[in-house]
Amino acid sequence: MIEENRATILIVDDMSTNLMMLSDILKDDYNIKISKTGEKAIELCKNLDIDLVLLDIEMPLMNGYEVCKNLKNYEKTKNIPIIFVSAKNSEEDEEYGLNLGAIDYISKPFSKVIIKARVKNQIKLKQKTELLEKLSNYDGLTNIKNRRYFDDRLTQVYKDSKIKNTNLALMMIDIDFFKPYNDNYGHGKGDEALKIVAKTLENSILNTLDRPNDLVARYGGEEFVVLLSNIDLKELEEISNRVVKAIRDENIEHKFSKVASYLTISLGAVLYKSSNDLSIASIMKSADEALYEVKQKSRDNFLIKEI
Repeated sequence: MIEENRATILIVDDMSTNLMMLSDILKDDYNIKISKTGEKAIELCKNLDIDLVLLDIEMPLMNGYEVCKNLKNYEKTKNIPIIFVSAKNSEEDEEYGLNLGAIDYISKPFSKVIIKARVKNQIKLKQKTELLEKLSNYDGLTNIKNRRYFDDRLTQVYKDSKIKNTNLALMMIDIDFFKPYNDNYGHGKGDEALKIVAKTLENSILNTLDRPNDLVARYGGEEFVVLLSNIDLKELEEISNRVVKAIRDENIEHKFSKVASYLTISLGAVLYKSSNDLSIASIMKSADEALYEVKQKSRDNFLIKEI
């Protein structure tokens, strides 16, 4: 039975005896998941909230080093702490594993006391790091990423698109007639509406469409931004339409809107082709212009520019 307040540890080893030994050592303090293959381990890390991985190195098909590389290259899993537990105990092996991004290296045969102590220390460190990250990178009201995080991420995605020669898309989203909503329903209701819009945006893009490497953030006030990488025009149109419809379908009453009896959004987007020599500021300006145009023309709709 999974206990929600306990950290979840994934143990990866192709030997059943090792899996059982490590599980027995840790099961009283943590939720335990096990995998006998690297492929399955990666799948579990992508689909579950794993707090720490104990990873064997010598496994068939995909060894521990390859698993570590895969996890570090995927946005959702790159920050999961990895401890190698291996019979490979040379200084070179340990150095190689740590350079790949592992945070610790335990040699077999392992000590029960050492395993428990090192796992406990890493779980505590992860929890403290996550708390600091949350305070720094998340919006306090909506619990999605904030503008500071968005600005940093946009810079990185922009650089990646140039290196890989892929498109990126930027959406700017504004809640229609939000001031009269706040004025007439009260700021408490306004805050609740912002939370619903934020959650709906995340669900309709990151979860429903399985695009976990993309970003939804609160930009300020009633404005949100969405950053999508490696995308074409057809897909951007489909996502934009889905997002506008998803907010409509929440059916949040708004009798003071001039376009509908429920809360709606306007969405301006740009599709940036990395072969074009434009700055991040120019991309942001184009997205803002697209948002302004759709608000002037209709609202409760989207407009896309290719740049």
